[in-house]
Amino acid sequence: MFPQEWAMSDEVRQALHNRQAVVALESTLIAHGLPYPVNQETALEAEEVIRAAGAVPATIAVLAGVPTVGLSPAQIAELARREQVRKASRRDLAAVIALQQTAATTVAATMALAAAAGIRVFATGGIGGAHRDAEPFDISADVVELARTPVFTICTGAKSLLHLPRTLEILETLGVPVLGYQTETFPAFYVGDPVPTLPVSARVETPQQAAAIFATHVRLGGGGALLAQACPAELAIPQVEFDAWLAQATHQAQVQGIGGPRLTPFLLARIAEASGGRTLQANRALIVANARLAAEVAVALTAQAAELRNPGRF
Repeated sequence: MFPQEWAMSDEVRQALHNRQAVVALESTLIAHGLPYPVNQETALEAEEVIRAAGAVPATIAVLAGVPTVGLSPAQIAELARREQVRKASRRDLAAVIALQQTAATTVAATMALAAAAGIRVFATGGIGGAHRDAEPFDISADVVELARTPVFTICTGAKSLLHLPRTLEILETLGVPVLGYQTETFPAFYVGDPVPTLPVSARVETPQQAAAIFATHVRLGGGGALLAQACPAELAIPQVEFDAWLAQATHQAQVQGIGGPRLTPFLLARIAEASGGRTLQANRALIVANARLAAEVAVALTAQAAELRNPGRF
């Protein structure tokens, strides 16, 4: 049950009460993933395409210690401009709430709060996973949250700077279905044709097929699942170019002693600079595309649930 001391917008509350399709959106892309004003523009565009597809958007963050499901445009604008916003994963939620802090939520934290609110579909850019270096041992909480929280995450695979084969192996071990939307290959965020090519566990052609698999997975006692679609081909970055930018950014991070939760935002920002903004353009496009697909999946999932409640007569 959603705690009374948490906040939910009237739009999201009414949609959930009426059993309408709702799509959760994370807030780290606003506070940490994209620069201003692209962060605000992208967040609002993602909400717009969700509404256009027949669902209700619910951007999630913690504001002054209050978990908030369904940020207003003014709250999104404030978060987009505000400096030194804390980045909260699942482990950090209790602290930021108890200490009345403002925090942007990661994939893991957003999934947890979405599930508490009764939202079952979530759109993001790319999930976290296993980092490439063996030391320090760094595996994102996203993969664990996917295993235990029944939220369907629509994404463009895992972030390109990660160790993708290792990430997929961990997801397999944790029992997380990884579905490819009209593809057999696990996408590498905004990198095209990743090497090596990695297979998904199942390919789906329609939002309805994806929704049916997720619903079945949950009925079998499973947690979350992934639906991954590729970055638009015209915006995808060649692997060789990305690897060169990543090596340069990684060296800069090592020199400056940057690690932990600060590492991924730092690397993505340096790579965006090195690419002349190409990765930023691709990131924005895939976030919006995933929001649109998530809305279509949420609508299909809602329709299938309604059919189960009110089966037609033959």
